[in-house]
Amino acid sequence: MAEKPHINIITIGHVDAGKSTLSGRLLYELGQITEQGMEKLKKAATSLGKDTFSFAYAMDTEGEERQRGLTINIRHKKFETDKYYFTLIDAPGHKDFIKNMITGVSQADVAMLILDAVKGIELQTKEHLVLTKTNGVNQLIVVVNKMDSANFSEEQFNKIKTDISQYLKLVGFKIEEVPFIPISAWTGENVTMPSTKMPWYAGKTLIQTINDIKEPQRSVDKHFRMPIQDVYTITGVGMVVVGKILSGTIIPNTKVMVVPGGVIGEVKSIEMHHQQIPKAIPGYNVGLNLKGVEKNQIHRGSVLCDVASPVVVPKVVKARIAIIELSTVIAAGYSPVCHSQTNQAPIKIRKILQRIDPATGQVAEENPQTIKKGDIAIVEMELLKPFILEKATDNVELSRFSLRDSGSTIGAGNVLDIIEVWASEKEKK
Repeated sequence: MAEKPHINIITIGHVDAGKSTLSGRLLYELGQITEQGMEKLKKAATSLGKDTFSFAYAMDTEGEERQRGLTINIRHKKFETDKYYFTLIDAPGHKDFIKNMITGVSQADVAMLILDAVKGIELQTKEHLVLTKTNGVNQLIVVVNKMDSANFSEEQFNKIKTDISQYLKLVGFKIEEVPFIPISAWTGENVTMPSTKMPWYAGKTLIQTINDIKEPQRSVDKHFRMPIQDVYTITGVGMVVVGKILSGTIIPNTKVMVVPGGVIGEVKSIEMHHQQIPKAIPGYNVGLNLKGVEKNQIHRGSVLCDVASPVVVPKVVKARIAIIELSTVIAAGYSPVCHSQTNQAPIKIRKILQRIDPATGQVAEENPQTIKKGDIAIVEMELLKPFILEKATDNVELSRFSLRDSGSTIGAGNVLDIIEVWASEKEKK
């Protein structure tokens, strides 16, 4: 399993853009779904009067997802190319399940943004891009799906490419590094085989593009950090905690600390894709059989870390934030919700220290009273409950966060310094 480099790749985009259908088509074309399995999916879709959802049902396995025709929970499936071993993460697009999308993207190394060839940029398109960049996913593939519904129009493809490119620049992606691929997930055009219906497109198929991904740089030599996604109690096994390793390595019979809380447990075994493995490194989504920790001492949002170098729990941080979407202005006292990895907590902007010129990176104003959409600022931010963030110089993965308000992602940022820690953390020192 570990002979080829391992990469986590996620599908993101607005609800109904075809993320699950593309995931199912890709798995089918690569032999991960048998003909017999495909027939079962087709029968299931037909029985619900949703004939065009058969590929999507490879990912959307729950009854409610199939009835409603949308993804609710994230799904993990594996596939391989000649270069890489992939975990495919299918994330929900609907705004009601944004928490699950954030969990998925926190696990990803690469993102495939799926756009509807007729509808183009939609509300969740923008939000998903902000959340993806916030979580440190720098490699992006833009897939313009449902080209069959747009009569395989080159003009329409180019219009969407132009429109989305402007937003990609705003969020911080390097356009010259982003491939754009016109496909039809339903009919299979340009997924694994070149399409004859789009002779104007001379680029690579989706699978060729995926195979050209750059292997992500891993923080193998840094301290062990793993945010917890879920905690399970399994009969005959005990407690299993699930999450993505951000940095460091872990092997069985290693002691780890749960933060917040400071409880020490021992990793008895490591599992990935239902197989035990002897070692896990950054980028692996794993289940750890954990001994010595009670269920009320660990939960989603906790972080497992080295006993010798645990994370601190900050109360006040100095952070750099970029305001992407906002209908009003922000002043001291503003309290959105901060999301980082698998955790979330309310925060308060205590002070706006500087406004930064986005074009030059230089200070444009000291101690501004307010900031607005499009601004970049240095702020002092208070975390209103224990919440794990680290300085970017210590752990870039755990320094990133997004800010949400009234159901929308309004900005993103990273921690520059820790000003104050929670009192219980001071007492430990």
